[in-house]
Amino acid sequence: MRKNKIFISSVQAEFAEVRAALAEYIYSDALLGKFFEPFLFEQLPAVDNSMQNVYLEEVERCDIYLGLLGQHYGYEDEEGISPTEREFDRATILHKTRFIFLAETNQLNQHPKEKAFVAKVQHILVRKQFSSKDTLKVGVYSTLIKYLEEKEIIRTRPFDATIMQSATLNDIDAEKLTDFVKLAKTKRGFPISETASLEKILTHLDLFSDGSISNAALLLFGKKPQRFFINSEIRCAYFLGTEVVKPIASYKVYKGTVFELVDQAVEFVLSKLDYSVETRSEHTSIPGAYEIPKEIVAEAIVNAVAHRDYTSNGSVQVMLFKDRLEIWNPGSLPFGWTTQKLKKLHSSVPANPLLAEPLYLAGYIERLGTGTADIIRIAKECGLKEPEFVQNDDFKIIIYRKQATGEVTGEATGEATGEVTGEVLKVILVLEGEMKRSEMQQILQLKHDDYFRIEYILPALESGVIEQTYPEIPNHPQQRYKLTEKGLQMKLKVKTKA
Repeated sequence: MRKNKIFISSVQAEFAEVRAALAEYIYSDALLGKFFEPFLFEQLPAVDNSMQNVYLEEVERCDIYLGLLGQHYGYEDEEGISPTEREFDRATILHKTRFIFLAETNQLNQHPKEKAFVAKVQHILVRKQFSSKDTLKVGVYSTLIKYLEEKEIIRTRPFDATIMQSATLNDIDAEKLTDFVKLAKTKRGFPISETASLEKILTHLDLFSDGSISNAALLLFGKKPQRFFINSEIRCAYFLGTEVVKPIASYKVYKGTVFELVDQAVEFVLSKLDYSVETRSEHTSIPGAYEIPKEIVAEAIVNAVAHRDYTSNGSVQVMLFKDRLEIWNPGSLPFGWTTQKLKKLHSSVPANPLLAEPLYLAGYIERLGTGTADIIRIAKECGLKEPEFVQNDDFKIIIYRKQATGEVTGEATGEATGEVTGEVLKVILVLEGEMKRSEMQQILQLKHDDYFRIEYILPALESGVIEQTYPEIPNHPQQRYKLTEKGLQMKLKVKTKA
């Protein structure tokens, strides 16, 4: 099968790095790499011909002209025309398919001829804007998928871009979408207002087109995503030993949007990990640390959710053992990649880019392919054994827990307290004087109020290790918590044992 050749055109100096990243993305993506072959200036060998003539000949050979326009106009020939504009004009004359992506830039500093070029393009074509390499990848991804469909080269879209025919805007939770926009504004300067219509916000995210909703939109902002995707869930299990054996100490199946899945799974793991705090005398606040930093846990779980194969009947699985944390997802690495590549800085090639982009905008993931490298770096800084990445039928990340070193471990605290859960013990450790529930929650890096109340506060009250300052009015606005005598004695035992 002949691939569609894409001529990527731009002012060379302005977009050299961006073009290279875009070409690598197209090559590496399992679907795009099958149907498209990008062409870059840098690929040309030395030839006995003017470079401009060579470029124009390549335009003639291509199927698609993809232009990147920004601030600079670039080199001008004897007629004052840049190579980029010459190439666009040749593609137009030859009736090539043309896609234009315009970099978000300060128009006051834009070269007058570039501004005129953009105006000419806008008169002929609808163009998309991009603010970074990654937003460009998302825009190109959705554009090329639409091209393949319109040419009837494919009749089924990738999962995240596929339209869910049975869904309407009524299946989107407006409150969740508004909360996302507020968060994305804070984290990444998202340009759309939270008061904008659902259609406008989803369209900006490439999740809504011609009145239809994509699978990614439902996974991200649906009222009940599992009504459409039953296997979009995370199964979390906690084992007291090092093997998968019954009885399972704790087992939960979480459902909801991808944001909710990540939050719930992260908090499940944190609730079972050992936690240590220092005294207030040494710091103005009460610093604490999980044996595996939250950043590592969150990064690994987000990767599993963002990169999984949603057409699989499998689910993401999170399993915490005595010696390690394992996170499984039904998916595979990009074509040609190895697990060794994940240990170094690498390009970002998400399996579900329309799903990954909002996760980035909300601050759940970073870019530039740093996620797995960050997991290794942070683990090393914390004295943990280097994490492992395993690709078999599923993809697995193994993160090792701290070995017994005389610190306060789960076994030690169990011996010291003898009667409370790890969640209750964490409350005992962080509670100093009288504190609000939100203050303890913030110290423990937990987001969900209901989860913290049900799994931490209520068991602590029932076990008699804490008490409320307004016991007769549980929902009092000034409600605070303090350790009882039993709680104080238990905290002393733990510190003595440590």
